Amino acid sequence: MRFANPLFLLLLIPLAAAAWYYFERERKNKAALLFSDFRIFKGLGNFSSNKRQVLLWLRAGGLVLLVFALARPQSGLRTEEISTKGIDIILCMDTSGSMKAEDLKPNRLQIAKTVAADFVKGRRNDRLGIVVFSAISLLQCPLTSDYGAVVDFMKSVEIGMTQTDGTAIGNALATSVDRLKDSKAKSKIIILLTDGRNNMGEVDPVTAAKLATAFNIKIYTIGVGTEGEAPFPVDDPMFGKRYVYIKEDLDEATLSAIAETTEGLYFRATTSEALKEIYKQIDKMEKTEIKGIEYTEYTDHYLPLLLLALLAFMAEILLNNSLLRKLP
Repeated sequence: MRFANPLFLLLLIPLAAAAWYYFERERKNKAALLFSDFRIFKGLGNFSSNKRQVLLWLRAGGLVLLVFALARPQSGLRTEEISTKGIDIILCMDTSGSMKAEDLKPNRLQIAKTVAADFVKGRRNDRLGIVVFSAISLLQCPLTSDYGAVVDFMKSVEIGMTQTDGTAIGNALATSVDRLKDSKAKSKIIILLTDGRNNMGEVDPVTAAKLATAFNIKIYTIGVGTEGEAPFPVDDPMFGKRYVYIKEDLDEATLSAIAETTEGLYFRATTSEALKEIYKQIDKMEKTEIKGIEYTEYTDHYLPLLLLALLAFMAEILLNNSLLRKLP
């Protein structure tokens, strides 16, 4: 609640002084003529000065209401207009056979899917998509702001879903760039996660990174896996599941070059907790900027006050000329 013309409220000061003066004067006033017998005026009303003060109350109340009406009391409904330009993000995920290694529990791919899903759930006003790759790359989920759908697609990502093995990082980046190149988003991001080196495909990874730069696309690269050897499950026809140890085959130099070419960053995740922290860092660095413009729509309430003031003045006039009239 506010007053559009609050200076009019200063009129209450002289009104208060005038009311005091009139009430004092009315209290001292007496009828102009004295009568020895009031029976002849029976039915003409009560001439008590105390009752006539009702007229002064009506006049004072009407004037106060008039002052408040002139001050224009208003109530406001506050609204906020949100202007956003979101970020388009492609999650580019390695599904080659080596992602079954269990140095990150339960394995590299499963922890990568879980952490990426949490990242998706924490976004606002952005569009996300999924590209999976091994020797070839596939669009698993197109860009969408339906985060529930993205998470569902993420859950269905599995090793061997491309029906090939190998690691075609350049092709995966080219596929991701193709999905982002026509985007009108404020920022365009690729988050590439892999545990190997480029050994398949027709496109060189750094060349793909230069292509991304041409379309103002930034690439964050994440290398997963412990240093040295990692336990890898193998199904043995005779002895069932057993483990062998595979050597680290991560090409950190290429992953760093990809990120540097596009002004992104390279991260190394050797533990599950490290991978979670990497996604948290990316989430903080790539936040959608939200601009809010606040509006307040005001509604005037002076009309009821004016009507009440008018009724008070009319009541004063009617009573002064009927029930509470004063004889000369």
